[in-house]
Amino acid sequence: MPRRLALVIFPGFQLLDAAGPIAAFEIAERYRPGSYDLAVLAPGGGQVASSSGVRFAAEPLADGPFDTIMISGGDGTRAIEELSHIVRWLKVARARRRTSVCSGAYVLAEAGLLDGRRCTTHWSRTDDFARRYPKAKLDADRIFIRDGDIWTSAGITAGIDLALALIEDDLGADVARRVAQQLVVHQRRPGGQSQFSALIDLGGRSGRFADLMDWMRARLNETLAVERLAAQAAMSPRNFARVFAAETGVTPAKAVERLRLEAARTAVETSHATIEQVADATGFGDPERMRRAFLRAFGQPPQALRRAARG
Repeated sequence: MPRRLALVIFPGFQLLDAAGPIAAFEIAERYRPGSYDLAVLAPGGGQVASSSGVRFAAEPLADGPFDTIMISGGDGTRAIEELSHIVRWLKVARARRRTSVCSGAYVLAEAGLLDGRRCTTHWSRTDDFARRYPKAKLDADRIFIRDGDIWTSAGITAGIDLALALIEDDLGADVARRVAQQLVVHQRRPGGQSQFSALIDLGGRSGRFADLMDWMRARLNETLAVERLAAQAAMSPRNFARVFAAETGVTPAKAVERLRLEAARTAVETSHATIEQVADATGFGDPERMRRAFLRAFGQPPQALRRAARG
């Protein structure tokens, strides 16, 4: 019996939020025929325009039962009250698991499905999401999160990561690996989504910490405690930590680690310096400390990244 998948879209949905998972499930079906029966649904059905203007044909919302409901994200979620039909439908539709791509998490949260649940969404929407849905346990740095029968994913292409994880859960790691190979993507992407956030590189939303970022990059091998960073920014430590996190989306300590990781990875992949020398030059000091940071951020130790870079 095929697993019935309902991918829900709405006016202003993000095209890749829908197309990425569709492609992943299509390829899984090639390797394991009869596994999935996928339908694109929307309130009222018919032709639904994405934010790019490209339209998808959709069937009307149906009660199910479904194996999986997946809510697309996109600009349409910025007016969540206009998606009330989907929110009401989610509360009664029968499904084994409910999932979202990118800002589709807003729809799940609006239906109360994320109360007390760990979840994620696109890094650029996390502040707004946290204010709107304080009962949700938001983790802004994850590519995707599973909390029981609820799965959420980060921005846009993370829908492919989510689909691969669902395929692995359904059909096993071998099928998921073959689908990832066909799509030419990681089966499990290394690192969290903060590595893709431009806010740190730009010095925050307003750019007020751009000079401080340059100052930090020039001193990565020095102690960069919050007190020193606050003094450089001419702010009290407490106010600096609060404003910095609001501007960049991460704590000062996380920003320092991010800058050190960027510099260390570049050195590991492009220089002939030893791992010990890289750890010392970038402020990690201890190679083991740097190795643990690499595993958290990239999913691989420095030696593995060096080998991959040198082919």
